Amino acid sequence: MAPTEKPRILTAQRSQLEMRTFDLDSSLPEEHPARAIWAVVERLDLSRFYAEIKAREGTVGRPATDPKILLALWLFATADGVGSGRMLARLCTTHDAYRWICGGVPMNYHTLSDFRVEHGDKLDDLFVQVLAAMMKEGLVTLTTVAHDGMRVRADAGAASFRREATLLEHQQTARAQVEKLRRELEEDPTAHARMQQAARDRAARERAAAIDRALAEMPAVAEVKRRTRAKNRKGKKVSEPRVSTTDPEARVMKMPDGGYRPAYNVQLATDVESRVIVGVSVTNRGSDAGEINPMLDDILRRTQCTPGAYLVDGGFAALADIIEATRRGVTVYAPPIRPGRPRSPHVQHRTDAPEIAQWRSRMDRADSRQLYKCRAATAETTNADLRRWRTLDRFAVRGLAKVRCQALWNGLAYNLSRWRHLASA
Repeated sequence: MAPTEKPRILTAQRSQLEMRTFDLDSSLPEEHPARAIWAVVERLDLSRFYAEIKAREGTVGRPATDPKILLALWLFATADGVGSGRMLARLCTTHDAYRWICGGVPMNYHTLSDFRVEHGDKLDDLFVQVLAAMMKEGLVTLTTVAHDGMRVRADAGAASFRREATLLEHQQTARAQVEKLRRELEEDPTAHARMQQAARDRAARERAAAIDRALAEMPAVAEVKRRTRAKNRKGKKVSEPRVSTTDPEARVMKMPDGGYRPAYNVQLATDVESRVIVGVSVTNRGSDAGEINPMLDDILRRTQCTPGAYLVDGGFAALADIIEATRRGVTVYAPPIRPGRPRSPHVQHRTDAPEIAQWRSRMDRADSRQLYKCRAATAETTNADLRRWRTLDRFAVRGLAKVRCQALWNGLAYNLSRWRHLASA
């Protein structure tokens, strides 16, 4: 017989007030990655960051946010795949790891976004400090380095690219609009209307400034198009030079999927043995040719060392670059350029310099081909890691300087991850 009494159950009481006592430190496990990042940040020399703080003891003004907190937040966020300042600000109030890093310090997205792009040289200095510490521990040797370029989508729409004639027409329109709004602002007697007019005037001036920046980039783009036409032996049509009005320094590049989109070319050099990034640079050139020796300069500046073996793909294999790198004591491994059919690319050409002849002969050996296999296994996996997991699938900022900052954040976050892995191995 079924019971007739109403069942006794525990129901949800979501309006009940509760008082809880806890501390941030106990909310995060001892082995959490946020603690490891904080420990590294505390070891770094941040004197250049603190030197720029205007708020000083004994003076008036609001205290500044500790740069140590901002550094740890962006490093952990980048490693966690968070690339938005607004999202990071929200996580600082809802996620235990981010709240632990903040330690009760309030955070807003303006502060976070500004900090990410305003300290390029200081981030570069931190990159050097991390590499120096890893080399001191014997984790990075530079015996073999793989170098590759990665084209990353720029924060500019394809429709924002304009020809020079269109830009000049827009420039005249924008300047006329600025002048018209300025006259209206001076003549309008009401305060409210003046404020609205001032906002429109500011927007018009920013638009005019953006067009001026785009026109300033036009000669460089036109020169690239001129060289392309000069090399065009098959009669292919070369489009007119265009520049973006939203990100003038971005260039349309051929992407990995075969399409053409606004992008920047991120150059990364990775130590093969440790998988640690030892060189980072950003260009707005679609080609990798000519990037070997600038990256070697970058590695030397950061580590005070020159790589032994240097692995690059065929896009880097310009003969002049190989000659210069060889004279610097670097052994270049790259697919040899075919001097002419039906001759083998490994056979010395009568016009080859001694460095080129050595390179062709070297790449014909089985041990060299085996070593060269490390290039894809190192460089391609580093690129995939940054693109898939560390927000480098698309830039969230505009301009070479800010784009370089984001690339450095990604490199730093990646290297700290490798440091933890290598130290625990």
